[in-house]
Amino acid sequence: MKPAIAVYGNVWPAPELSALEAAFDCHVMARMSSAEQAAFFDSAAKRVRAVLTTGIVGIDAALAARFPALELVSVHGVGLDAVALGPLRARGIIVTNTPDVLTEDVADLAVALLLATARRLPQLDRYVRAGHWEEKLPLQPARSLRGKVAGIYGYGRIGQAVASRLRAFGMAIRYYQRSEGPEPGLRSPSLAALARESDYLVVCTPGGAETRHAVDAAVLDALGPEGTLVNIARGSVVDEAALVEALSSGRLGAAALDVFEDEPVVPPALRALDNVVLPPHVGSFTVEARQAMRDLAIDNLVAHFAGKPVLTPVLP
Repeated sequence: MKPAIAVYGNVWPAPELSALEAAFDCHVMARMSSAEQAAFFDSAAKRVRAVLTTGIVGIDAALAARFPALELVSVHGVGLDAVALGPLRARGIIVTNTPDVLTEDVADLAVALLLATARRLPQLDRYVRAGHWEEKLPLQPARSLRGKVAGIYGYGRIGQAVASRLRAFGMAIRYYQRSEGPEPGLRSPSLAALARESDYLVVCTPGGAETRHAVDAAVLDALGPEGTLVNIARGSVVDEAALVEALSSGRLGAAALDVFEDEPVVPPALRALDNVVLPPHVGSFTVEARQAMRDLAIDNLVAHFAGKPVLTPVLP
């Protein structure tokens, strides 16, 4: 009998689902009506041995409790703040994610956002589209990156990949994280100190309770009216209300945000500002990265049910 799995999220194209269905007894939640989901939890859910989900959808404690035979949660994504790690750990359930395969593309987007704010690309695009070039209206000059300091909050895989790219632009690198990390001579003593030392603050730290609103009004003030915030991590890391206030009042120069506190809701006050760049959480949204993430998430399932160690364990 094929192992039963529950599949959450809308990132699974038809070919991947067909391959899954060949190997597993798949219950794809996005295909079910509310009534069908209720019937599933009344019967088939008790046989589910693995959940395939995404970093955004995750799995909370209440949902995990509805799968009494659960052995594995395979997460498509790196972030785990939507995954109830504590209750899963207590039950001895294996959790995997998909690190490394999205690092380069997310780092590329971080640099693209930093460049877009420094060189004012969205504003210049609007200037041309509105006919202001032909009208010879005055332009505000952009800023060079060379000689500036990029402070990176969270110096893991993605943070280091961002640093390697920014060094090519002639930028100096500083970072902060709670552990010493690599290149300890570059580590600032606190996040506020990092902000004071930086022209650009790039947020690469994991989300979750420990980093919630770590970038608060005090950190934004330390970054200052000439500073720029770039967030490609999790929206929860930045106090969004404090950010809107800092940008609106001129206490912060600019921001580029790929992530938000209540996605997909972006505060109207933030959308109305001209000194922000606001893509819709697309750091890993390339054909290549998404395929690699799907492959790795599925390969973790296959390895587990073949009796082999999973490839990228988070728990145990």
